[in-house]
Amino acid sequence: MSSDVVICIPARYQSSRLPGKPLIEIAGKPLILWALESAEKLNAKQMLVATDDNRIKELVEKAGYKVIMTNKNHQSGTDRLAEVANRMSWSDDTIVVNYQGDEPLTPKDNINQLINALKNNAKASIATLYQPINNFKDLINPNHVKLVTDSNGYALYFSRSAIPYSRNSFENNILDENITYKHHIGLYAYRAGFLKSFSNLQPSDLEKTESLEQLRAMSHGHKIVAELAKEPMPHGIDTPEDIISFEQNLK
Repeated sequence: MSSDVVICIPARYQSSRLPGKPLIEIAGKPLILWALESAEKLNAKQMLVATDDNRIKELVEKAGYKVIMTNKNHQSGTDRLAEVANRMSWSDDTIVVNYQGDEPLTPKDNINQLINALKNNAKASIATLYQPINNFKDLINPNHVKLVTDSNGYALYFSRSAIPYSRNSFENNILDENITYKHHIGLYAYRAGFLKSFSNLQPSDLEKTESLEQLRAMSHGHKIVAELAKEPMPHGIDTPEDIISFEQNLK
């Protein structure tokens, strides 16, 4: 991995479904440490945790990793990374990977793919990944964010609704075989120069309506390149059941 790549792991203490999630012990180790040890294998130029909680800060620093304390009132993970980018001495062309702290089994190939997608698309401010949607239930699930892209792989729109809408197939609750429905994976790589300006962008009506921060960037003319993930993404840890599943996968 080149020296112009840094990894930032946002870690909020508050979570509606799993309060204190970064500190929850899984197989004898706090979740945030699982994420750090996994991200460390990418050999980035720098790796740090962005948190708003002293308990997380103390744990991470005790384990020997770098922490940046951030504002508690950020609207999104991207806003939190934007604060970090403005406080660090990263050059504008540094690539900042938003590594999800509740997805420590993220395949290394997917992270490298994300980085290369941004490196290879000079017009893009952000790179992200998606997976195919293979059943109608997932398509209409608002917790599964969907996206549509243009012929060059740039995102046209993200939505919690099922897009694109196929009238004939939707009336029968089936997938249209002629359409590749895309499930957005919440992994991002940003140019540091973009992050430094992100929090100065006014949240758009689209962002507020869908509760999707990437729509703020798009509403202000920034391009997002999206690629089909090389490897299947494991399910993130959001519920007690996910913890049990994670521990079973380790065995």
